[in-house]
Amino acid sequence: MSSHREAPQISQDPVADSTDLYAFVSPDKPSTVTIIANYIPLQGPDAGPNFYEFGQDVAYYIYIDNDADALPDITYQFRFTTEIANPNTFLYNTGPVTSLSSASWNRRQFVTITRISGGKATVLGTKLPCPPCNVGPLSMPNYPSLAAAAVHNLPGGHVLFAGQRAEGFYVDLGSIFDLGDLRPIDFLNNFSPFTKGSPGINATKALNVHSIALQIPKSALTSDGSTPTDPKNQKSVIGVWTAANRQQVRVFETGGAPPVEAGPFVQVSRLGNPLFNEVIVPMSKKDAWNTTAPSGDKAYASYVTHPELANLLPALYHAPNSHSTAFPNLDALNKSGKPRIDLEAILLTGIPLGIVSSNFRNDTGSTLADMLRLNMAVPPTTSKPSNLGIVGGDLAGFPNGRRVFDDVVNIELKAIAGATYPLIDSSYTPDGAVAVVDQGLTSGVHDVTAKGTENYLKAFPYLGVPHSGFSTPPS
Repeated sequence: MSSHREAPQISQDPVADSTDLYAFVSPDKPSTVTIIANYIPLQGPDAGPNFYEFGQDVAYYIYIDNDADALPDITYQFRFTTEIANPNTFLYNTGPVTSLSSASWNRRQFVTITRISGGKATVLGTKLPCPPCNVGPLSMPNYPSLAAAAVHNLPGGHVLFAGQRAEGFYVDLGSIFDLGDLRPIDFLNNFSPFTKGSPGINATKALNVHSIALQIPKSALTSDGSTPTDPKNQKSVIGVWTAANRQQVRVFETGGAPPVEAGPFVQVSRLGNPLFNEVIVPMSKKDAWNTTAPSGDKAYASYVTHPELANLLPALYHAPNSHSTAFPNLDALNKSGKPRIDLEAILLTGIPLGIVSSNFRNDTGSTLADMLRLNMAVPPTTSKPSNLGIVGGDLAGFPNGRRVFDDVVNIELKAIAGATYPLIDSSYTPDGAVAVVDQGLTSGVHDVTAKGTENYLKAFPYLGVPHSGFSTPPS
């Protein structure tokens, strides 16, 4: 959801819309890395009779760069097939579904996973069953058991789950897209950014998403097959992104026959860092960005080093009929024309050794590329992790990879608003409003213990049991 409907064309193609990407050292299995690629945003749980599913005409990918050139060294491809058990009913299920082979489950989906490395393609699993959507307690009396049966142990220590999950990304969409009208600030009635208004609202609290979750041994991700242990070694760092491809030609048939797909596959969606295409790339270039590879992101670097949102914040949080702004220091920084090298490091190159810690880096060379970078030698934080990640002093969190509970909207807003600029210019002082404005982006009750409705799990696949259509009240 951090990149849901982020470009005009992909907003019309939700099954190919990559909405969130996570990459983190598995907290309960630290010899592995978990990568989760989410698709199909804003799923209402009660969306019957045709419940959500992956596109069998879409090729889904997870890419890994392990030699710092922004090109894929390891690729995982996922293809889905759908079968109808009973062609004579309109129902998704005709009775309770108690197993993945229940005769009462009518529309079933399966996944095939292929690993490509060194020019060699290896099929890790064929026609692996996915779980159904969570229709409700009468249809799925024990949904967690259905989901558990769809967790597949594969060759080489891989573990795969592909199916519906509870949306784990949280943000007040209604306020942020209403010209940043953050509810706790109430600046329409009283300009002061320290004025307490109403709490933020988590717009995604009762929604679901479809996840491709893959757990991979660290040794299967490095260039030499080793298990990284030194966080100062650049070989410990990988870059990750996800993409969806479609064939170039679709011909619609008469009589209800499915469309005929033809031609080579082309990329229609991609995602590395959260919110990159959504709030960094301008509207006129969003569709083009979705079709390109990270190695070509130099063409978009100016939107990172001179971000539009940084210029908007002083204007949005501006006292009526005066020149006073809640962001005077950021305003001065913007007007100086200095490039935001801090944001370039966070989003396009990774953070060099010694910038935030003498024992941490996640840089991937000089090629400017939007990838989610993860230092696999940094152990998971098991005692009081911060959902503000590195900004909160937790090196195991975003932008060092991304965990399911990391509050990426707050982290990125803090960074854009100037909180990370002192890393390259110690004389710069972030505005006090930075600490207050970000509180409006979520309800203020979400943290790593998931006090809201994200239902995070302590083990794979980490995103929680999806909300059921019967049990979730309408908003």
